[in-house]
Amino acid sequence: MTSIDLNADLGEGFGRWRLTDDEGLLSVVTSANVACGFHAGDPATMRRVCELAAARGVAVGAQVSYRDLAGFGRRAMDVPPAELAAEVAYQIGALEVFARAAGARVAYVKPHGALYNRVVHDEAQAAAVVEGVLLAGGALPVLGLPGSRVLELAGKAGLPVVTEAFADRAYTDQGTLVPRGRDGAVIADPEAVVERSVGLARSGTVVARSGARIEVRARSLCVHGDTPGAVDLARRVRERLEAAGVRVEAFA
Repeated sequence: MTSIDLNADLGEGFGRWRLTDDEGLLSVVTSANVACGFHAGDPATMRRVCELAAARGVAVGAQVSYRDLAGFGRRAMDVPPAELAAEVAYQIGALEVFARAAGARVAYVKPHGALYNRVVHDEAQAAAVVEGVLLAGGALPVLGLPGSRVLELAGKAGLPVVTEAFADRAYTDQGTLVPRGRDGAVIADPEAVVERSVGLARSGTVVARSGARIEVRARSLCVHGDTPGAVDLARRVRERLEAAGVRVEAFA
């Protein structure tokens, strides 16, 4: 039976402001990418999400990003590699405190936003992320886009690598994500998202923005937590995957 992990970005709030329905999504997904304070997520939020995830048996992942609260981690930044490595390790370490207190652990690392897209091609920034993961200790898996520099370097460093696909994002013919600022970058039709999810899990392919069918082999599928109606959409995706004979389970 084909199997796939279902992940979502969680804990993306700060203080009294909340963006994601963490409780609802944690009843559906198998892995939680928890914001670690640099693009969203304060200590109380991180603690709460870790406790909820641990209680539900959902894997906890560190969603590391550039230090960009105002821009939600989606603005391009030039951070010196040594500084970026330290900041990645810092974020992982902060989340690990709350994960362990909840009886869990940080099970993997996933870059967020601008950092995620940057390390697809940028050698220096990708190497800094890998260095940060190693600095945090342990052989944590790195979750990222198939064919990205960060996964290549992580593998060379002895870290497990996990490929990821996005059911609600448009792809270029090269297998990269269409930038969010462009029309059609986010797939708004829920039924289209569900169908793409099944296609990615069953055949490892998706229709790119140009109309060409491209290969995207992934072990994990992301459903964005900040999408309107995210919980209902995630539930529909999981139900359709299971109905198609796909086992939904955490990779970590």
